Amino acid sequence: MKANLTLRTAASGDLDAIMAIERRAGFERWVGRSSAEEHRAMMDDGNCAYLVGEADGEVVAFAILRDLNDPHGNRYLKRVAVARTDEGVGGAFLARVVDWVFDRAGAHRFWLDCFSHNARAQRVYEKLGFTSDGVLREAYLGADGVRRNLTMMALTRPQWAQRGPSR
Repeated sequence: MKANLTLRTAASGDLDAIMAIERRAGFERWVGRSSAEEHRAMMDDGNCAYLVGEADGEVVAFAILRDLNDPHGNRYLKRVAVARTDEGVGGAFLARVVDWVFDRAGAHRFWLDCFSHNARAQRVYEKLGFTSDGVLREAYLGADGVRRNLTMMALTRPQWAQRGPSR
């Protein structure tokens, strides 16, 4: 599937597929969720972008980017998720997102935070050149009432240029 994976800007018609991905059983442990209203508001916000990964006409991944208007070139990955794990789609999709952020969104620094217990995601980010910027202790309050640590990671334009685009 990685070979025919394409990246495109999401349309409002993709919202059902996006919400289905982030609502898969067990994903709440790894990926945050937004209501349909929250998604629509972010999709309409010029400071955000939604990207989807598509294979064989099906949305198989999505990413939400924020801070596109940050004057310092900092772009934030709010969320990334794939429909099916363990197929290499996540890494392939994220590599395309990273290239889009530096090629098209004028980023100097692309950063994210992820649950500190999500070592699998951190390994994917590290393979793409992201490095740890520290931990935000108890910064996320889950729907279950449990506070979780977030690990901040970032990739700068010089790091991205050194490793070369994923194309």
